[in-house]
Amino acid sequence: MLYSRQLDELLFNALEEDIGHGDITTQATVAAERWAQGKFIAKAAGVVCGLLLVQRVFALLDPQIQFSSHVKEGEKISKGMVLAEISGPAGSILTGERVALNFLQHLSGIATQTRAAVEQVEGTKTKIVDTRKTTPGLRLVEKYAVRVGGAMNHRYNLADGVLIKDNHIVAAGGISQAISRVRSQVPHIMKIEIEVENLLQLSEALQAGAEVILLDNMSAEEMTKAVQMVDGRVLTEASGNMGEKDLREIAGTGVDFISIGALTHTVKALDISLRFVNEA
Repeated sequence: MLYSRQLDELLFNALEEDIGHGDITTQATVAAERWAQGKFIAKAAGVVCGLLLVQRVFALLDPQIQFSSHVKEGEKISKGMVLAEISGPAGSILTGERVALNFLQHLSGIATQTRAAVEQVEGTKTKIVDTRKTTPGLRLVEKYAVRVGGAMNHRYNLADGVLIKDNHIVAAGGISQAISRVRSQVPHIMKIEIEVENLLQLSEALQAGAEVILLDNMSAEEMTKAVQMVDGRVLTEASGNMGEKDLREIAGTGVDFISIGALTHTVKALDISLRFVNEA
């Protein structure tokens, strides 16, 4: 579940950004006493995500608005399906429409793309995870959408876990030095993950005590050899433009995880509209 105070701050900021000094079009064209009913309609098939945010957007904007969902978060939807209904002051609904749809379309796009990735590796031991390649300010809800889509979250932020990458290795003076320094400073219960680009680096990382190995931009053949070298001693993660790869083939190498930045940074919004049907 989303953390409500942080979520409300995000939604307030989005509303403030969109409304500015006031919705001059709605104020000029819609009488204050006018009420309306509307339906959220899917214009494409996919996985729905963000209905909870839509409900909260309108609740923050005008408590008179009534919102009811016809589908559950994470449910597969088809084109033409009515996802939810809304009723209340027409002006308030119109003012919040764009913000609500922006979240609903964007998060549904993430959930849809994530579900497709998860289904590609179905039946294998490999799990799909996201990355920190999120839209600034939207990480909370984007990672929520990944979970709704059926995948797992990697680190939420830099304080969430250790991941030694190529530039850390250079700055520390080498793989062994980087792992040694980290282990001397982090709690013993925290795993150390390190990025390697070849089998030589993998061997050094294993000897230095790495507990999770990120196999970066390796071919499927190299990853298969890497998994064989690891022999179950540590966890393995495939990374590097995985959104463009055959995920079934990558899972076939035996890696434990595939991390995909494209789940959040390269997403097509799911087409969903709000249509007024008549006066309440």
